[in-house]
Amino acid sequence: VAKEAWNADVAVLLGPGINMKRSPLCGRNFEYYSEDPLIAGKMAAAKVNGIQSEHIGASVKHFACNNQEDNRMGCDSIVSERALREIYLRGFEIAVKTAQPMAIMTSYNLINGVHTANSKDLCTVAAREEWNFQGIIMTDWTTTMPRGGSSAWGCIAAGNDLIMPGCEGDKESILKALAEGTLDREELKACVKRMLRVIFQTNAYEASVPYEAGR
Repeated sequence: VAKEAWNADVAVLLGPGINMKRSPLCGRNFEYYSEDPLIAGKMAAAKVNGIQSEHIGASVKHFACNNQEDNRMGCDSIVSERALREIYLRGFEIAVKTAQPMAIMTSYNLINGVHTANSKDLCTVAAREEWNFQGIIMTDWTTTMPRGGSSAWGCIAAGNDLIMPGCEGDKESILKALAEGTLDREELKACVKRMLRVIFQTNAYEASVPYEAGR
């Protein structure tokens, strides 16, 4: 897979998918590994290690609790703290601690009333502070557009570094929040720093340091 990415000039693969298979309503079950977090986490770590050994980044997804296909951007997954930790986040935790993927992709849905792309508890507290995640966190596509429900400045405040695919409204949202003081400039600078560190370790640069060696 990584060799094909090289041939296609792809720097980061959008996978593996390690969301839990907890409901037949989830339309992405075909790309997820298991309904068991240990199996999913171990399989994901092996895949990430394989991909990144070839100087291609991996992005584990969808972080987290993506349980249905219909209304993916509006559904709210109500989950207890124990179930969240022991089932839905455990696979991601194993993959991060074992293989340090270059990226994590957040999901479209809300968890307990907060869109995952805007969740500091997920992106900063769990992934970075508790698991020592060193890569970037990115959104799924168009989650900050009007129908997506997430705000661009909220992504930055949460520690979600990369908004995909990005639009003019995102820039306006971030600049307005900075001007109003809603968004701390240091939070924005932290996202930029993480982005640059990862970008300069991709195959887009001839003299880049491989992610495995530079993290």
